[in-house]
Amino acid sequence: MPSGKLLRQLVKVGAEANSQEFARLVDALISEERAKKHHLLANDLERILYGERPAGPRQLRRFSYDVPADKERGLPLLEVREPVRDFQDIVMSDENRSIGEEVLLEQSRSEILASYGLKPISRLLFCGPPGCGKTLAAEVMASELCLELVIIRFDAVISSFLGETAANLRRVFDFLDHGRFVALFDEFDAIGKAREDAADHGELKRVVNSFLQMMDSYRGKSLLVAATNHERLLDKALWRRFDEVMMFDKPNLEQIRSLLMVKLRGVRHELPEDDISFLNSFKGFSHADIERIIIKAVKMMVLKGREFLTMDILDDARKREESRLHMTARM
Repeated sequence: MPSGKLLRQLVKVGAEANSQEFARLVDALISEERAKKHHLLANDLERILYGERPAGPRQLRRFSYDVPADKERGLPLLEVREPVRDFQDIVMSDENRSIGEEVLLEQSRSEILASYGLKPISRLLFCGPPGCGKTLAAEVMASELCLELVIIRFDAVISSFLGETAANLRRVFDFLDHGRFVALFDEFDAIGKAREDAADHGELKRVVNSFLQMMDSYRGKSLLVAATNHERLLDKALWRRFDEVMMFDKPNLEQIRSLLMVKLRGVRHELPEDDISFLNSFKGFSHADIERIIIKAVKMMVLKGREFLTMDILDDARKREESRLHMTARM
């Protein structure tokens, strides 16, 4: 099935040809996408076909601002990336996909909501172990909304100077005020720890308070996403600041199958994708682990001059990844 990005580009080119037959076929496609509850894609195709076309296929709003830096060390407080992956590149639980589509629909129709005095979902909390798709989900949302992805670097934000961490956070929010982005506060627990944690000094508590105040007062148009591997460490007051919470976990068997299909696109292989024992061999791996296994296996296939990816190559790559993970766990 073609991606939403390709469909949008195809409809834009066809709409410019002004063919009645093409319009009829696209109408049928829009109806089919609505039946699948892909309302965001259906609305975009309808708008492209009948008017209010965007200036170019999936054109990003170009980044043109100075990146703020930590005054103590001169380190950039954030990184701006152009997203390259969309919904076709991610495997999520049904619940997360439903929430994600709702967020995209509300964000893309924020002006309509505003006309009724309503605000779109704009603050998300992503929770779950490393490698399970939190950063990828933020990138996918940025890609679908044609926005840059801003990743806030907490190694630079957190300063040893009294009061400078809060000042760095203020610089980040000021930056977000001047544009529209998907802003990812990765490893959010670095500043979002519970304020009653006796092990932390008063400065960290003041940072948490400052962050709460900045979130409450933020009136910009960016979609704010906080991601954490340790949600239990978060201050309880922070949870109330988020419109939606998405829980990420290691993939189940059905998700493993979908993930393999996504990662093996374009790769000629002789793998039993529907075999339960084959899928079970990936149980316990994260999304990122499985991606690394596939990449290793494809590299080995190429270097060995094989035409197809076979079980022996994939098993070898999986065992090497298991060994790497065990070694990492002992460190």
